[in-house]
Amino acid sequence: MSDYRIETKCVQGGYTPGNGEPRQIPIVQSTTFKYATSEDMGKLFDLEASGYFYTRLQNPTNDSVAAKIAELEGGTAAMLTSSGQAASFYAVFNIASCGDHVVSSSTIYGGTYNLFAVTMKRMGIDFTFVSPDCTEEELNAAFRPNTKAVFGETIANPALTVLDIEKFAKAAHDHGVPLIIDNTFATPYGCRPFEWGADIVTHSTTKYMDGHGAAVGGCIVDSGKFDWMAHADKFPGLCTPDDSYHGITYAERFGNEGAYITKATAQLMRDFGSIQSPQNAFYLNLGLESLHVRMKRHCENGLAVAKFLESSDKISWVTYAGLENDKYHALAEKYLPNGTCGVVSFGVKGGRKAAEEFMKKLKLIAIETHVADARSCCLHPASATHRQMNDDELIAAGITPDLVRLSCGLENAQDLIDDIKQALGE
Repeated sequence: MSDYRIETKCVQGGYTPGNGEPRQIPIVQSTTFKYATSEDMGKLFDLEASGYFYTRLQNPTNDSVAAKIAELEGGTAAMLTSSGQAASFYAVFNIASCGDHVVSSSTIYGGTYNLFAVTMKRMGIDFTFVSPDCTEEELNAAFRPNTKAVFGETIANPALTVLDIEKFAKAAHDHGVPLIIDNTFATPYGCRPFEWGADIVTHSTTKYMDGHGAAVGGCIVDSGKFDWMAHADKFPGLCTPDDSYHGITYAERFGNEGAYITKATAQLMRDFGSIQSPQNAFYLNLGLESLHVRMKRHCENGLAVAKFLESSDKISWVTYAGLENDKYHALAEKYLPNGTCGVVSFGVKGGRKAAEEFMKKLKLIAIETHVADARSCCLHPASATHRQMNDDELIAAGITPDLVRLSCGLENAQDLIDDIKQALGE
């Protein structure tokens, strides 16, 4: 499908039925797979043959959907995970371990920040958080001899900062490490980070890719471009023999195109088991088939609502990169030519209390711990997704007490604006 455009890949990528086979991706709802001989199965355990033996590692349904996402992103290999959080964890832990260090943008999703700053820190991995607006000098100063990766979000949740991918990619590569980009809000319809120098992409497929609040999931995609053996001293897990698989060296056996995802599957999915269920993968594929259609509408609604909020005297500020006077508008035009997303962040005059009162009065737009859905919803991050942060951490993440994150769905834009008007008392 490499010659086709993204709209066609959304509909038909990842799976091509043979003669008389199901037109839709089949749900292989089985934990196990039968083999004629132990020798046949043994080849799978030794990574000498491709196939399936236990769904905790791989499943045909999941692999077809992962292949579609890899095609959408322009990558060489991908794997589905049980959630976006699992994808972020695997993406980093696959190349960093106790005693290592990672550089990350500070304006990342609150759950990811907590994963990095608290949970993975307890595992011995240290993180340095830098502003997405940092200078090249400030960014380079964050690196250490034991740095193994750089992490950022194309469009940060909920600060909506737009990452200068090329700047972060250059710094990562100058220090011999890959750039990992969470592309959840942009989706490959809006931005393909590999084209700007990123090496690994993650997604919470629960959001726009699913698009209907039906199934939790995540995905990791490898560009296949990072030369692991050129930096073998930094990545022993990929570039030295794995005793748990009879001494296989992933980078040698599977090359740049397959080493990273093979290791993540063979080691991390084997040991942690955060697999996406085949049923959820099926739902995800249904969402992917209309991704290109839905994202256009999400962006149109987001821009319409952002323009209204910008004109309201009840609103103190609005962040939406699609607005011409937004701080990140120029970066959005560069990296997101098809539109940013349907999420708008803004502050209600009167601070936290006014924001909470505004949300109580909404009728059509629901208060949910969710985002990027067909149905519009909103959240007060300081009280919900980011409540584990202290005031200084909130500021570093671009979160203010009055911030409301509004996810514009697929409804009529004027109906959304009317609901906001009445909640503001206009």
